[in-house]
Amino acid sequence: MWDFSVFKALGLMAQTAPFVIFRAVVYFGITAALIIVTGTGAGVGYGVGLMGDADFQATSTFWGGAAGFGLTAGVIFFFRDYILYLVKAGHIAVMVELMDGKPVPGGQGQIAYAKGVVTQRFGQSSALFALDQLIKGVINVVTGLMEGLLSILPIPGLDRLMGALRAYLRLAVGLVDEVILGHAIRTRSENAWEAAHDGLVLYAQNGRAMLVNAAWLTLITWLLAALVFLLMLAPAAAVVYLMPGESSGGMFIFAIVFAWAVKAALIEPFAVACMLQVFFKVTAGQTPNAEWRGRLTQASDKFRKLGEKAVGWRPTAAPGAAQES
Repeated sequence: MWDFSVFKALGLMAQTAPFVIFRAVVYFGITAALIIVTGTGAGVGYGVGLMGDADFQATSTFWGGAAGFGLTAGVIFFFRDYILYLVKAGHIAVMVELMDGKPVPGGQGQIAYAKGVVTQRFGQSSALFALDQLIKGVINVVTGLMEGLLSILPIPGLDRLMGALRAYLRLAVGLVDEVILGHAIRTRSENAWEAAHDGLVLYAQNGRAMLVNAAWLTLITWLLAALVFLLMLAPAAAVVYLMPGESSGGMFIFAIVFAWAVKAALIEPFAVACMLQVFFKVTAGQTPNAEWRGRLTQASDKFRKLGEKAVGWRPTAAPGAAQES
């Protein structure tokens, strides 16, 4: 049914406990910042609203909270490349090393070790973010090609079915970019652009197996996220109760934020650990297929750009890079 072991994934989570804790601190810290700044904004709006009637007070409280939420979300968006660099890529790096049987330090040393590996493979955070964006663009093209193969089947009502399937496939490939980054780390290649270029071809030529496993994992992770959302309704209601004004909608928003934090800190790394197993298993012993490389080159501007980056890459010294083991 699928090509991953839940127990192996949980084992990787246990072995990378320092990173799991680090992720929890980062994402729950983001959640706390959203709540505090949103509450502060709502409080300021509530104070301003005292100068008017009840409707004005409710409106000013709402817009004060919305402004605080938007400001915090904007700051998080600004630092998204650094979060990818240090949190997500770092965790992937440690998982890949452990899957290959390489010694990895424990405690806080694990985080420093992972940062060294990521720096050595990808350079600065801006370069990794640019690479990740290109990978995501190519993955969308691969998914589109898979959809195209299904759309030619003479099945009545397939158009409506394809709409639902398309939405689900887009959701299912959400973690594949992190798997490609894992491949780039595992190859030990200094040219991360070339490694990602080859990894995308391997993904495409094994697209069916990757999508089937990703679909199962998407279903599992979102069911877990939905359960977390229901569990978080109570603490979210408590937060809303402590804030000025009344807003039942705020309870659902905060429950979603809490559920997002749990998903990003705990559920997503589990899913990545599973998808890494799948990718390494189905691509074992394979080389990138020239036919698929040509197909992607024709279909995707971003794949061509990735190839140009790979050809134009020149080695540079990366300060603080981890030593090869």
